[in-house]
Formats: sequence, C-alpha cells, structure tokens
Amino acid sequence: MKAAISSAPNSISTPIKMNRWLIVLGTIIVQMGLGTIYTWSLFNQPLSDRFGWDVSSVAITFSITSFALAFATLFAGRLQERWGLQRLIRIAGIVLGLGLVLSSQVTSLTLLYILAGFVVGFADGTAYITSLSNLIKWFPERKGLISGISVGAFGTGSLLFKYVNSALIGAVGPAQAFMYWGIIVLILIVAGSFLIREAVVREQAPVSKTEGAKQEAARHQYTVKEMLRTKEAYMLFVIFFTACMSGLYLIGIVKDIGVQLAGLDVATAANAVAMVAIFNTAGRIILGALSDKVGRMKVIAGALLVTATAVMTLSLVPLSYGVFFACVAAVAFCFGGNITVFPAIVADYFGLKNQSKNYGVIYQGFGIGALAGSFISALLGGFHLTFIVIAILCAVSLLLALMITPPGQNRRTRQQDRQMSLKPSSRAS
Repeated sequence: MKAAISSAPNSISTPIKMNRWLIVLGTIIVQMGLGTIYTWSLFNQPLSDRFGWDVSSVAITFSITSFALAFATLFAGRLQERWGLQRLIRIAGIVLGLGLVLSSQVTSLTLLYILAGFVVGFADGTAYITSLSNLIKWFPERKGLISGISVGAFGTGSLLFKYVNSALIGAVGPAQAFMYWGIIVLILIVAGSFLIREAVVREQAPVSKTEGAKQEAARHQYTVKEMLRTKEAYMLFVIFFTACMSGLYLIGIVKDIGVQLAGLDVATAANAVAMVAIFNTAGRIILGALSDKVGRMKVIAGALLVTATAVMTLSLVPLSYGVFFACVAAVAFCFGGNITVFPAIVADYFGLKNQSKNYGVIYQGFGIGALAGSFISALLGGFHLTFIVIAILCAVSLLLALMITPPGQNRRTRQQDRQMSLKPSSRAS
C-alpha cells in the first residue's frame, strides 16, 4: 500500500492518501526496538559470572553484532525489493526477537556469537537501514530533521532499555532476561511495522533551500555502481569511518578512561556511560535538524573539529572531573549528530531512489570503524596514541568535508557559466 505526500507531489507516488506522521510513529517504535541492542554491556559481567567466561570474550559478542549490523545493510535494499518493506521489517523483527530468545538457552560462547552476535546484528541492520531510508523519502524537504527523529529513536531505545534490562537481569538473571527482552523487541518491531508504508520515488524530490545549487547534482538517481564511480563516494566513506571510529571507540572505553586518566572511582566513572547515551541522543536530534538550516557538510565539519579538540584534550591535558565529562559529552554529541546527518547527505548527493543500497555501502564505515579503534589501540598500546591518531584522522576528514561537493556540481557550474557568457547582452539589443 502506498500513500501520497502533498508537500512533495513529484517525488512520491501512491494511490491512497494518509497521514505521513503515522509513518513517523511506526518508524520510531521500530527504531526504539532496534536500539535496545546497545544495552549489551549490561550482560557482560552477569554472563561471565554465570558461565565462567572471560568478560572480554563475552564483550566480543557486541563487536560481532555491530559488524553484522553494518554488513546487513549491503543486502537490505535487495531484500526490500523482493519482499516489500513491511514484510521485511516484520521478518527482521521476528528473527531478531527469536535470536535473543534462543540466546537464553546457550551454554557456549560460539552459540552466543552466532545468535546474539551475527543473527541479532544482521536482523537489526536490515530493519534499521530500510526503515530509516524509507522515512527520509517521505520527508524529502526535511531530511535532516527526520533522520534525527529516526536515529534519535534508536538511541532512546538504548537509553530506556538500560533500565528495563538492568531490572530484568536483577530479577530473573541474564538467561531469562534474554527471553523477555527478545519477546518485547519482537512485539515492538512487528507492531511498528503496521504503521509503516513504503514510499516510491518517481522523480527527484525538492531540495532544501539552504542546499539549493549544491543539491542540483542529486537530480540524477545514482545506482550503487554509478555511485562507486564517483570520488565523492570514497570521500564520504573516509569521513563517515572517521566519525564512527572516534565515537564508537570512546563509548567502548569511557569508564576506563575516567578511572585511568581522570583518577575517578569506578562508580563516578560509570556515570559517563549514561551521559554518553543522553548526549548521543541529543546530538542526533539537534544536529539533524540544524543540518536542514545551515547545510549538512558544515555540521559535519564542525562536529569533526569539536571531536578532534576533545580527544586531544583527553590525551594531552591533565583531566579533572569537569574536563573529562565535558570531553566525553562533546564526542558523544558529535558522534550522534554525524551518524544522523550522513543518511541525508547520501540522499542529497546520490538521490533518494536507491537510498537504502547507496547508504548501505557508505555505512560499512560504521562496521569497520567499530573494529578499527580497538585494533589501533592494541597496536599502539593504549589510549593516548590512539586519541592522537583519531585527532589526525578528524583533521584529514575535516579538510575533505570542506572540499567535497555533490558529484558533477563543478562541471554543471562551469556549463552554466559558459551558457551565461554565450547569451547576448540585453543592452546590446
């Protein structure tokens, strides 16, 4: 079933009119269910205590989940074409829920990696990329804001379920908590899918006023092959990889930084975990909406500059309580904003029609970034040098963000200038 959008009549075709804010509601419900996977760290110690596994070995599960999430986005667009969006989201929700329910029965790390890692991550990534891309298509004139709402709901699901899953683990233990968690997530995602309707792009959607000429290049609806023939795709990948690696690395070790570098006690440093979730969610909503008004690459450039400053401060400046929390909040805020604005950038640069597939390719920067920070830290032997590497990558990406323009824009501008120069002067007549 398709629906019409009065504000974008040339971009979406559907036979039945409906309130597109119901689609927003459905997407929020789905994304909140998907975002609950970011509560995984709550299970590390309880599972270690129950089975005698090393905590670091249990924690690998979430790295597998993150990688599988990103990997799934490469295939989600094709699955959507075959099954339709509603059906795909429902199947993904069922698979994700069953993956968690079955995880309650595992007695080996291998099964945990397969079920809670790969199966859950793949299902999560499939529903994440398709529901997000679909919502952006419904609101072509507010891509940044809508992306912020959708990705913000993902973060909100993580924040709320920190309390839900903590309560479940305390009441019934980690194994049973997996079962109840899986059931709740399955219900959320399947229920939300009933409010979602698939948008079909016929022509290029109207561009925002602030992007104007920059988005003229996106009138061509790029396929994945066409996108990969542009240098801009690789520049965006590098920027996105840098943004993801910096945020994900800090989120993974924030408590350890507080203890080892700022000299905080464990309980105080643990407060940074909740603060990361709050500022991460705030960055998604605020910077997403701001990108519609001031331009997306300006927001990205500003976020990279702030991130570089924060990690250099963490590495080189003696840390007090206030400085530590300010730097952590800044990185979390910018990371949330970066991953929110990027879906809209890909739509601006390469068109809306193949958004799920195109963004799925760029999104691999998330999966690689999830692993890269830990590998670099292990190679260099600690936080300090890793933060310096991140700052250097942010500086390089900042330059790319300031230089990059949509594919073909410079060529089109030169053609327009040539045409203007060939026009006879009105005074000559």
